[in-house]
Amino acid sequence: MCGIVGIYAKSAAVEASLGVHLAAMLTQMSDRGPDSAGVAVYRDPAPTGATKLTLFSADPRFDWWALSAELGRVFGGSLEPAVRASHAVVVIDAEPPAAEAWVREVHPELRVMSAGAVIEIYKEVGRPEAFIAQFALTDFHGSHALAHTRMATESRVTTEGSHPFSTGLDLCLVHNGSLSNHNRLRERLRREGAEFQTWNDTEVAAAYLAWRLREGDSLEPALESCLDELDGFYTFAVGTADGFAVLRDPIACKPAVLAETDDWVAMASEYRAISVLPGAADARIWEPEPAVVYHWATAPV
Repeated sequence: MCGIVGIYAKSAAVEASLGVHLAAMLTQMSDRGPDSAGVAVYRDPAPTGATKLTLFSADPRFDWWALSAELGRVFGGSLEPAVRASHAVVVIDAEPPAAEAWVREVHPELRVMSAGAVIEIYKEVGRPEAFIAQFALTDFHGSHALAHTRMATESRVTTEGSHPFSTGLDLCLVHNGSLSNHNRLRERLRREGAEFQTWNDTEVAAAYLAWRLREGDSLEPALESCLDELDGFYTFAVGTADGFAVLRDPIACKPAVLAETDDWVAMASEYRAISVLPGAADARIWEPEPAVVYHWATAPV
């Protein structure tokens, strides 16, 4: 089941109210997945040479300000955490490998949800409506975003098992469907150095995509290779620093719709999630073809 939505802003007005639109779209998908919800929002670039980390703590009493002070002593600078519910965003004056490695070694009780220059990932168990209120989603601005609401089929309902999954810098993936060869592919990717936090099949797809990008593929060839390597039924939406892409498997039994106006590009599992956007009545609307990569980005593809 599961529900996916995504929006890419083509105007300053949509960018300023991105969270409002994303919340409205996600609410429309609530009956597709009551188990958990999550978003990836791209905004507020970190300074050159710095890393933005989104961190999760299962302990509601965790002291994010003490962590930030500790990070400041280690890496320099005066850090102030941006806390939203069980998550916090910190910007560290260090390259991503050093920043992530320090958090994982010194604070293994935390989870790194995302790392990069612009990505922020928030996710939690519960219905989308509760998630939207808990994380004040309507306050967000940004250039583009993806969101997901999950109906669990193959792994536990946990915060870590919720979508989006991020296994590369400024990269994330959300998924509607199921993969039949994820266990075998997980072992192959472990031999290539990938690490996994869950048994979720979507985390394997995200790790596969990150691996292909590390091997030198650009986004579109990396996604096209999924058609040969990933068995099962899926609609993928992938977020990158400069845009997002959509791919359906060759059979395309999982629903998806795309729409575009002068102000935005949007995708969703069902049209009703797009119908709540301003100007939707005049949008160009189409169903994405199977086994075809659709990609919108600020930089040349």
